[in-house]
Amino acid sequence: MTDLDAVTRFGLLVVRPGALVLAAPPFGGLYTPVPVKIGLSVLLGATLAPSVALPGAVPAAALALVVAREMAIGLALAFAVRALMAGAELGGQLAGFQLGFNYAATIDPNTGARNNLLASLYSALTLFTFLGLNAHHALLRALADTYRSMPIGYGHVQDTMARGVASLLGLVFAFGTQAAAPIVIALVVTEVAVALVARAAPSLNLMAIGFPLRLLAGLFALSATIAVVPSLVARLVVPALELAGRLAFALR
Repeated sequence: MTDLDAVTRFGLLVVRPGALVLAAPPFGGLYTPVPVKIGLSVLLGATLAPSVALPGAVPAAALALVVAREMAIGLALAFAVRALMAGAELGGQLAGFQLGFNYAATIDPNTGARNNLLASLYSALTLFTFLGLNAHHALLRALADTYRSMPIGYGHVQDTMARGVASLLGLVFAFGTQAAAPIVIALVVTEVAVALVARAAPSLNLMAIGFPLRLLAGLFALSATIAVVPSLVARLVVPALELAGRLAFALR
């Protein structure tokens, strides 16, 4: 085996953790410098090398196919974290829209997207909770387990891929709606109360005081239920990792 073959085999080993580092917020993101991502990917590859069976010589014509499969497996694992982050952002967008915070949207450093204050707050809470639960350790263990069930080489896409993607999207919407539900319900009750007052006292200028009332009610509901977000994350971490594992296993 020539030195070039050894470099190629190690390069194939680095692709899967590299895709995970590239897409998973605990390890990499828009805020992480590129040299740090590359160094972490190489470090993970070197750590996994003693326990991973590297393939033999891969024909040049099939090299792109193997690299694409390795990258898809790493991205599938990263989707577990991405689904949680997307659900938190969805909940923040729903709640922030009702509160009128969309007019003061800023750039979220986690995603680079233009999010309102609550979306950024919910995504930060989700990321901190994920790290506090040591779920990033479970993610790395899942990465190591994929090499035993899906060694480096050829594979095919199974029909369970579509169900896995649908389940992850369902987790996003379930998390988002549950996180935003307390604030949305509080604002609906406030709207009904304002409508009843407007009906009983038409002379009151509720157009002027309606928005402050909704804002106060929404902020009170936020302060009373902000602890719901970390508990939701803690409850959904294991299902998200399991769904990501099934999604990756569909590429075996």
